[in-house]
Amino acid sequence: MAEIIPFKAVRPTRDKVSLVASRSYQSYTQAELEARMNYNPFSFLHIVNPGYKYHKDITGKERYALVRNRYLEFKEDCIFVQDEIPTYYIYKIVNRDGFSFSGIVAAASTEDYKNDVIKKHEDTIEYRENIFKDYLKTVGFNAEPVLLTYPNNDVIGDIISETQKKRAEFEFTTTYRDTHYMWKLEDEALIKSMASEFKNIETIYIADGHHRSASSFLLSEELKSENKNHTGNEPYNYFMSYLIPESELKIYEFNRLVKDLNGLTKESFLIKLDAIFRIENRGNELYKPNSKHHFSMYLDGEFYSLYLRKNNYKFKTSLDALDTQILFKTVLEPILGITDLRNDTRINYSHGKNDLVTIKSNIDKGEFTVGFGLVPINIEELKAIANEGLTMPPKSTFIEPKLRSGLTIYEF
Repeated sequence: MAEIIPFKAVRPTRDKVSLVASRSYQSYTQAELEARMNYNPFSFLHIVNPGYKYHKDITGKERYALVRNRYLEFKEDCIFVQDEIPTYYIYKIVNRDGFSFSGIVAAASTEDYKNDVIKKHEDTIEYRENIFKDYLKTVGFNAEPVLLTYPNNDVIGDIISETQKKRAEFEFTTTYRDTHYMWKLEDEALIKSMASEFKNIETIYIADGHHRSASSFLLSEELKSENKNHTGNEPYNYFMSYLIPESELKIYEFNRLVKDLNGLTKESFLIKLDAIFRIENRGNELYKPNSKHHFSMYLDGEFYSLYLRKNNYKFKTSLDALDTQILFKTVLEPILGITDLRNDTRINYSHGKNDLVTIKSNIDKGEFTVGFGLVPINIEELKAIANEGLTMPPKSTFIEPKLRSGLTIYEF
């Protein structure tokens, strides 16, 4: 039973929402950041990068306190206002590729995260969890929802569809040509129906936002221990989420680029690969794999197809059958000597929205030596990994939709 509840969001006013909304801070180049912060005083970037005002890089607790100050200033200036009653927010994104995502912004339970009702498929790094937990404790809000996915549900789907027939609370298009819409679900009967349907769902899966989920859980445990009158209903027992049905999740692959052959010649490297894969030379034209356990490789100006020799590889768990794990266990670790996929500087990643030209051009320029193309992981593989309590290798999935910060804010 999943507890997904409505909440009173703090939101930009309708006339300023397109100016406030921002991508994640890390996704901007320095030139983009400077342009947006110099010429847009309403950007949420001013809140998350408070040192810009003082032309100084500010970190740690000093930064957290200034983030809180900038946020309160946005409220004082009525750039942000808070809704008066708890609401589910129906949120739709249509991206420039024509994909449409419709879901619900709501508050998910940290107890459900603790009890594995909300399941994860990625490992988190403890020090990052604690850093973000401390950040949340100081600033007092979530500004970007965790992306969760749930099994398709006709009742929830009908409520979303009917709500979208009304005028949206806001509608705007970004410079990336993605169009965003949001509606408020205010009918009391429909709110109860939505909450009831989620209580009938046994399992919800984290699609994107594992560290944010983990940090919110850690914060709830800490605040619970500090509150002698804890009831379980306090806002800190929940975290803001964007829930979409499994059928609307878009999963891309992450391809791999490696800087060297670990001391091997091209010929000796291919011979080692031949023990694990059936190799075919595809020439210099772009070649993309089209099925599971099938990889493309670009090396020395030529593309190759690699077909796994299954007699030499054992499938014991759902993780063993995952292509990113197969590539790690058969090539990256034993042949190329890469044991730490998260921190080894010899490996880099290019998500599938960048085509194979990205891999080819980086290798042709001499920045990398060999590249591997994969097919995307599907939702059933993701769920199987989570259900078995396993975790995928880093950079196994690039998942859309990618959400904007500052459109709805959850205060705790």
